[in-house]
Amino acid sequence: MKKVFFAAIAGIGLVVLMAAQTKPAQSKPGQTKPVAKVAQTGISKKIMTDGKKVYDSYCLACHQADGGGVPRLNPPLQRTGFVLGDKKKLIEIVLKGMNEEIEIDGEVYDNNMSAHSFLSDQQVSDVLTYVRNSFTNKASAVTPAEVKAVRSKLK
Repeated sequence: MKKVFFAAIAGIGLVVLMAAQTKPAQSKPGQTKPVAKVAQTGISKKIMTDGKKVYDSYCLACHQADGGGVPRLNPPLQRTGFVLGDKKKLIEIVLKGMNEEIEIDGEVYDNNMSAHSFLSDQQVSDVLTYVRNSFTNKASAVTPAEVKAVRSKLK
């Protein structure tokens, strides 16, 4: 049985809906629990959680908690072609860094981004999947195999 709680904050029209189970689901011995998925994308919560950890450690300082970036320095990660477009190019940016001026929505960004090739294929996959599905973004996951393929071509 689920209990449903509603909360409304006057003035801003925000409504929060939370559902809590009164009894945790039980699994039978020898049965594995299903991996929780993010509803809209089918991406596991573990990938999103692990990706957020990488983001918080290596990306947040420049691209900010909301993915909005810093005007004229670090580009936003919200609904941009760099994030939602070619996955290979996005992987390459993370692995090699970026030292060119770019324009997004009429604003120029020119701060260098350091290479993050020290991250494992799984970490790069997780953080890019997280970014491609956060900050109002909805895009397909990046797999460790895709990262590995791009990394092998950069050597």
